[in-house]
Amino acid sequence: MDLDWRRFVLAVDASDRMLGCGQLKPHGPDVIELASIAVEPSSRSQGIARAVIEHLIARAPRPLYLTCRAKLESFYTRWGFRSLDFAEMPPYFRRLARFARLIGALFNEKMSVMKLM
Repeated sequence: MDLDWRRFVLAVDASDRMLGCGQLKPHGPDVIELASIAVEPSSRSQGIARAVIEHLIARAPRPLYLTCRAKLESFYTRWGFRSLDFAEMPPYFRRLARFARLIGALFNEKMSVMKLM
């Protein structure tokens, strides 16, 4: 939703083959989300996601938010992200969290909203 290629950072190999990507996605003037982090399956466990995330974090205003599956929280805490309670979430993420609760119940999956100051 609301994808704009100009916000994306790509990780590529020497042949310009895309290995991974990510973006800083705005949700209003003061809410920026670290989003769309993805790595080609054959290129995982090589530090590509870490490099994309660190590149984006270095350029991002604070606070910076992200959403992830709850079981991935520990991956993001290494950069200082912390999980938010529902009351701490900006309105966009509260709406998303309500929807995710409904969908997550169907698939036995929980979503987490995290924040980096």
